[in-house]
Amino acid sequence: MSVLLEFSIFPTDLGESKSKYVSKVLDMVSKSGVKYQLTPMGTIVEVSSVKEALDIVQKSYDVLEPYSNRVYSSIKIDMRKDKIDRMKSKIASVEKHLNKG
Repeated sequence: MSVLLEFSIFPTDLGESKSKYVSKVLDMVSKSGVKYQLTPMGTIVEVSSVKEALDIVQKSYDVLEPYSNRVYSSIKIDMRKDKIDRMKSKIASVEKHLNKG
């Protein structure tokens, strides 16, 4: 099974730039050993269960809670039972269609 989690999370009350706090979350994700990809608007991880995806979201809140009175997040989850390694294969599928055009 493949579960893709795309999420962004940041404190709302700590100034204009959020990169310092996003890097703390990304450090936790990296140390967790899951596959991930940082994007300009969030982070994508691939795990094997929805529970594992939601655990990453909870751990992200745990990372930021000491710094802020208010933390905002946006999450999207896509679960598929019959596939794995979708972070790469979904992109490859679109690029294949682009090259046919």
